[in-house]
Amino acid sequence: MRCVAWVGGLLLAVGSVALDGDSAWSQDVAPANTVMAVGGADGWRDGGFGYGGILWSPDGLDRPGFVAKVLAGAGTYRYLNGTVDTLGQVTLLDAMPGWRFKTGTLEVTVFAGAELQNHRLTPDDTANKARGLHGGGRFAVESWYEPTAGTMTSIAGSFASVGHSYWSRAALGWRALDLAYVGPEVLALGDDTYQQWRFGLHATALHLGAFEWSFGAGYVEDNDGRGGLYLSLGVLTRR
Repeated sequence: MRCVAWVGGLLLAVGSVALDGDSAWSQDVAPANTVMAVGGADGWRDGGFGYGGILWSPDGLDRPGFVAKVLAGAGTYRYLNGTVDTLGQVTLLDAMPGWRFKTGTLEVTVFAGAELQNHRLTPDDTANKARGLHGGGRFAVESWYEPTAGTMTSIAGSFASVGHSYWSRAALGWRALDLAYVGPEVLALGDDTYQQWRFGLHATALHLGAFEWSFGAGYVEDNDGRGGLYLSLGVLTRR
C-alpha cells in the first residue's frame, strides 16, 4: 500500500485547512455562512496531488453541531519495485459526516465515513495491494486552539482501513503583521509498508478578498531514504 497514506492524508489536510478558517480569528464570519468550498495541491520530489471539496454545516460554519465533508482528489506518485521505477496514478473520494465541538477558542471536529481509492500502476505491479479499486472507512479528528489572541495550535490525525494508513499533523503559529498565522509544522504518515516525515513552516489563514489561503514548505524524508523539499497550498471560500 505504498503512498496510500500520503494521498489519503492530503484529503484530511484539506479539512484541517478548512478548520483553520473557522478559528476564533474569523468570528466576523456570519452564522448564515453554511457552505465552505476548499481546494489545493501538495507535492514533493516523487509525487504530486490536487484536491477539492465541500464542507457543509447547517447551523453555521462558526458554530458547534453537525458537519459533513465531501472531498475528491487525484495525483501521481513514484516508488521502486525492486529496481523498477513504478509510476502510480490515484484518484480518491471521501464522504464523511461529523460533529464540531466548540468551547471558547478551542474547536474539535470528529469525522467518520467512507473512502474510495483507485490506483493504476505503470508498469503493472501485481504484488502491490494498492493496485485497483478499494473501498473502506476513514476516521478523522481535527482541532484548533488559540491560547492567546495572537497564537494558535492545531493538531489533526486520521486512520483509514484501506492499507491501515494513518496521517497526523501538529502546528504552532503566531499572528504575523495581522495577516496570517506563521510557524512550524510537523507531519507523520504511513501505512503497512511506507512511512514519511515532514518538518517545515506554514502560513495559515491569509485573507485575500473572498478567499483564505494557507501555505506549507519544508523537508520531507521517507523510509526508503529519499528526501527533499515539499510544498503545499490550500484555499477556501465561504457562502
